[in-house]
Amino acid sequence: MTTRHILLIGFMGTGKSTVGAQLARNLNYAFVDLDAEIVKQVGRSIPDIFAQEGEAFFREQESRILTRLLRDRTRQLVIATGGGVVLSEANCKLMREHGSVIQLTAEEETIVQRVSQDRNRPLLQGDAASRVRKLMHERQGLYDFAHLSVPTDRLTVEQINECIEAYLVSDKTY
Repeated sequence: MTTRHILLIGFMGTGKSTVGAQLARNLNYAFVDLDAEIVKQVGRSIPDIFAQEGEAFFREQESRILTRLLRDRTRQLVIATGGGVVLSEANCKLMREHGSVIQLTAEEETIVQRVSQDRNRPLLQGDAASRVRKLMHERQGLYDFAHLSVPTDRLTVEQINECIEAYLVSDKTY
């Protein structure tokens, strides 16, 4: 099966949206930020969705929208997923079946620095550093199904995309 989509996975703050938007431009693919698509379709911000409907509802929407996007055969997509998309084994299986899955990583300190002031992250309310540490521990190993892993701490967006593009060119299944 020819892979049609490129999926960026990884913990929050690893650069999925920033890298994905540039990668899509480089490859002439359409770009979809999964969190932004959820906001658009539900009609509320992520903090509002979490506050009014809860995380379970958010995860249901995430899975539903991801499934629809991955089954789209009319265009090639770069999809920046939310950090928690991997909490569903079905999502992980679907992503591997329908695309090249690229994990972006960053060290804990880098992530805390990048996300600590972001008020759109309901899972980080309170002490962001301790919440990041706890969530990283809980999600350890959940991103390991990716075809490629790229550390983003000391690389520019251009360098990260060069790594991804080199992999895509060399990957025989792509």
